[in-house]
Amino acid sequence: MELDFGPAVRDFRDEVRDWLADHLVGEFAEHRGVGGPTDGAAWEVRLAWDRELSEGGWLGVGWPQEYGGRGLGLLEEIVFEYEYARVNAPYRATVNALDLLGPMLLKVGSETQKKRFLPPILAVEELWGQGFSEPGAGSDLASVRTRAERDGDEWVVSGQKVWTSFGIHADWLYVLTRTDPQSARHKGLSMLLVPTDQPGVEIRPIRNLACQDEFAEIFLSDARTGADMVVGEVGQGWRTAMATLGIERGTTLLPQQLTFEREAEALLDLARERGALDDPMLRRRIVDAWISVRIMRTTNLRTIAELTAGRTPGAQATTAKLYASTRHQQLGQLATELAGPAGQIVGEDYALDRRQRSFLLALAETIYGGSSEIQRNIIGEQVLGLPKEPRP
Repeated sequence: MELDFGPAVRDFRDEVRDWLADHLVGEFAEHRGVGGPTDGAAWEVRLAWDRELSEGGWLGVGWPQEYGGRGLGLLEEIVFEYEYARVNAPYRATVNALDLLGPMLLKVGSETQKKRFLPPILAVEELWGQGFSEPGAGSDLASVRTRAERDGDEWVVSGQKVWTSFGIHADWLYVLTRTDPQSARHKGLSMLLVPTDQPGVEIRPIRNLACQDEFAEIFLSDARTGADMVVGEVGQGWRTAMATLGIERGTTLLPQQLTFEREAEALLDLARERGALDDPMLRRRIVDAWISVRIMRTTNLRTIAELTAGRTPGAQATTAKLYASTRHQQLGQLATELAGPAGQIVGEDYALDRRQRSFLLALAETIYGGSSEIQRNIIGEQVLGLPKEPRP
């Protein structure tokens, strides 16, 4: 897939391409495409690659220069992400801070917080984890029960968080808490920054179907953080959290879409190898998979065009995540079927090939970043104007 973003950014595009060609070599080149939102493979290599990007000034391309970024515009950010995905570079280990926390601090954080936390993020000196979901509040974040009470110059935090990506590596957590014990649902929530290196924080890895431990559950027992560690206003944590999730569901789908296109091309190669195109029923499913990734491309390009024009993305931005996650699961299922018995045989010590790992990890895509059930509710209520689903 080739995209031309116009003459205004061609010099920047060439700079990105030249740097990646010079630096994505050796061990980094051997790990092209490794990792993902639910894939913790080759962590140390990816962390070293992030430091290589940092030294080259490629982390925080759009962040202000006073915090260590390049101060470039949205179009340059999109070009960088596209070129990065085009060469299939390793998935960044610092994604939680780069794609979520950093933009959140830039939008609603205090100046002190920006100066304290943004430079170490870009220098890959501090790693972050997201403390949103709970055992009883997954996609329904308004039901969070983790509480924070003010004690002099500190907040005291107690509760449990789960499904924290790369949580076992986190130095800090950004945690959605309930600071008003009398509040309910969206009200009375606050976003706190909590250090993990203290007695009141216990982080336990969660092993997934691919036998990896990139997810973690976190137990907070009277953990402490400074009174100035509230992002935004006290009691306005819901607004802060939604701004963060809005970032997560924006242009971050572009790299995923390129990955899905590669998988669709690999599916076609496998189908030709196995003679599956001679079967009309299989051929129909294969063509449908090929069409689905082209629909993802068109949807993402429409969203990018609206963002760069300064407009709020339309309905396609709301449906993009739901469509991409469900269709990717179908793509993985079809590839596994075409592989036959070989697709069900793992290597020594449960070693998985790329196709098997993608299929297993895709099963979580209809949950993380907003479950499909919640996405359908949002589409029905906010896009189609249907009555709200009854709540207990």
